[in-house]
Amino acid sequence: MLPCGMPGHLDDPKSTTEQASYEAVQRVMEAVKGEENVIDLGPSAEQSSTRALVPLPARRSRELPDPEPPDREIRRGDVDPWGRSERVRSIARRMYDPLYRYWFRVQWEGIEHIPTESGALLVSNHAGAIPSDAPAIMHGIETQLGRPVYGLAEYLFRDLPAIGTLWSRAGGVTAHPDNAYRLLKEDQQLVLVFPEGAKGTGKLYKDRYRLARFGRGGFVEIAMRAGVPIIPIAVVGAEESMPILFKSKRLANLLGIPYAPITANMLMFGPLGGLAYLPAKFRIRVLEPIHFTAEPDQERYSRARVMDASEMIRERIQEALYDMLRSRRSTWW
Repeated sequence: MLPCGMPGHLDDPKSTTEQASYEAVQRVMEAVKGEENVIDLGPSAEQSSTRALVPLPARRSRELPDPEPPDREIRRGDVDPWGRSERVRSIARRMYDPLYRYWFRVQWEGIEHIPTESGALLVSNHAGAIPSDAPAIMHGIETQLGRPVYGLAEYLFRDLPAIGTLWSRAGGVTAHPDNAYRLLKEDQQLVLVFPEGAKGTGKLYKDRYRLARFGRGGFVEIAMRAGVPIIPIAVVGAEESMPILFKSKRLANLLGIPYAPITANMLMFGPLGGLAYLPAKFRIRVLEPIHFTAEPDQERYSRARVMDASEMIRERIQEALYDMLRSRRSTWW
């Protein structure tokens, strides 16, 4: 027996206070009976196995949306794992098409050598202070064959604010052996590479159409490892679209770029000449594919064989350029 005024156990409703508490709990229990949305608040006064329930307002779809909407309601972008956006590329094609058709008047030869399905490494000569050959090749293949082309370029483009992002969305990929291998082997894409690199775009006008050395032949080893053919491409016209008259080493060091060109366009049009091309007619010749008998995915490849193949490809493109120049009636038409 407990002293008068001291509360007893909730299971023993004998005192007045205890009885009142017990009856209050019973009223709450009856009030929530039949409610669907309830939560547990612990033991009740009736027995330890009985739990007090508190009603929750019915959830309204407008106030509490489904945290996981159906897939069809999720906005999906068109940027692929390489950063290329088909929408951006489509806009670039529409903007570039008048320049391609009416300014450069690009003429193709042998485009049937480019495969319509499997992967291939496209190898071309490179020229012009701001190269105009890469967009011409990519645009022509995409519009005529309906295949995307990924262009490999130096890290410089990736690091430029805004320009780096646009370059990536338009199909540019940082030039790295692993990137090229994955695009060719795993994704079976067309990859465009310029083995001359900055040596090609930095040539003076007096050295036009004389191909520089094709590096150490890394592009050949990538094609061997991926098991894809190399397709040489010769381009005539880019050299005259933005010819370099001389270069400023001091300005190049100051800006941190490979070369700072002074072009004929700048002398003719002033500062705007840095972005304005001359209307040179482009001729693009696609040579026959070069297949390799070496087994793909080898740990190592013969350095002598790689260098011989690289030099052979360079000579084929050089011969094609000389042949195209001999048959060219004019630079402008």
